[in-house]
Amino acid sequence: MRGAKSAKWVAIAGVVALTATACGGGDDDKGSGKVDPKGIVSYANGEPQNLLQPSNTMEAYGSVVIDALFTGLVHYDKQGNITYENAESVTPDKANKVWTVKLKKGWKFHDNTPVTAKSYVDAWNWAADPANGQQNSAWYRDIVGYDDVHPAKGKAKKKTMSGLKVVDENTFTITLKNGIPYYQYKLVYKPFFPLPEAALKDPKKYGEAPVGNGPYKFSKWDRKKLISVRTWPGYKGEDKPKNGGIDFKAYTKDTAAYADLKSDNVDTMPIVPNSELANFKNDFGDRAIVSDYSALNTVNFAFYTPQWKKTDIKVLQGLSMAIDRDTIAKTVFYGTRESATGWVAKGVKGYQDDACGKFCKFDPKAAKASIKAGGGVPGNKIQIQYNADQPHKDWVVAVCNSITKATGVKCTGDAVTDFAADTEIRDQKKVKSMYRSGWVLDYPFNGNFLADLYGTGVDGNKGGFSDKKFDKLTAEADKAKTIDESAELYQKAEKELVNSFPGIPLWYNKTLSAYSNNVKKIEFDQAGDPVLSDVEVFEK
Repeated sequence: MRGAKSAKWVAIAGVVALTATACGGGDDDKGSGKVDPKGIVSYANGEPQNLLQPSNTMEAYGSVVIDALFTGLVHYDKQGNITYENAESVTPDKANKVWTVKLKKGWKFHDNTPVTAKSYVDAWNWAADPANGQQNSAWYRDIVGYDDVHPAKGKAKKKTMSGLKVVDENTFTITLKNGIPYYQYKLVYKPFFPLPEAALKDPKKYGEAPVGNGPYKFSKWDRKKLISVRTWPGYKGEDKPKNGGIDFKAYTKDTAAYADLKSDNVDTMPIVPNSELANFKNDFGDRAIVSDYSALNTVNFAFYTPQWKKTDIKVLQGLSMAIDRDTIAKTVFYGTRESATGWVAKGVKGYQDDACGKFCKFDPKAAKASIKAGGGVPGNKIQIQYNADQPHKDWVVAVCNSITKATGVKCTGDAVTDFAADTEIRDQKKVKSMYRSGWVLDYPFNGNFLADLYGTGVDGNKGGFSDKKFDKLTAEADKAKTIDESAELYQKAEKELVNSFPGIPLWYNKTLSAYSNNVKKIEFDQAGDPVLSDVEVFEK
């Protein structure tokens, strides 16, 4: 997941074409300045929630740093096709159950130790062990032996997953409980990155100063102020940086980051503040960025609270129908959001445009009647938790006003200082009522927005949602023989969510940003992240 937008929560063939990234035009020869290959790019970020460990990072502030420091087995291009990174090949057997991974030779970690098959297998086994407290551990749940290492109840029987086997220095196999035709795409996500041997011996020390295998090497972490990474000359990947490094500057207010961007004190930011949506194109001209990316905003229920444990589904459906998404998109977001019609973002395999049906359409009369038929909202009031360091307040207020006006249910925002605090409250299951959420694709397949978010007990399921019928449908989707069949079955599972309503779909996102006069150009990718390795910095 890519969380501050949160946030960072298919087949080789037959993938739906992803929307090409658009960026603020800009003349590449603008300013006729010379490029400094050692120039440093600055990015307006925030303080990561946890230590910098791939298997313990599920939010945007940490994810963007991890992506700079590590390179995984595979990734995907703008058309959704698999691209090989550290892997030479990742191939399944006929049943899509045993996957053989062959690594490219000669890759090293930043400490100059070799990246081997064992680097992957050991890292995954370590992260699966509940004793190590890695929040992404459930991503290994498909692998044979995971339940022995990480049982739902009781003590672990083993320390390693039997489904992981090192064949030789550059080859290992992954045996799954059931065949999954799109499993290769799951390997894009951060828990599947490798770790050097030293990281497993002293995880805390490593998490404070990580050693990766990616294009940039860790330099320093000045808590709540700055994380610096610098270009690593030993990098073997094709995406070699065109600059000397990145400074991830921590901001607690998006308005402060925007002011620095206008003053060329920072080179880009994740998204401009709501207060500047009407102005940013004029402020930056051809340096303004408007691009599509695959992300979805929702408001989710904390089902572990007394309020929602036994509340009738009609109440949840009614609250959804009470939100005037189109008007809020036009007024608060100045037309830069599109009303969501389901629980899967646009631009991924298996997206369908009306999974939520009438329950995602504004209908005040039906909303009020549905809530009444369901016995009403307990206490007749709700709160929506959100992080105050990103532009959420205005739309939360607008959503609350819409709900209250349509139904009489009192709705208020519950502001939390920053995203790290927000996610910590969710992790500890201490949300009072509801929470604003969002998910950016980890891989371009609809299952990533469904099973990885609303499956019983999965890491991305922060609200405690559980539905046996939905779990059964997603399990059937995972057992399909082809990607297309799997995507169709996931569509069926998505439509079933209208009968359990784990969260309220709100809007599909766009990247709205800009870049400074210090750099040639900046583009954002399908996950809404800046492609920082491609940024060229002008000489000063």
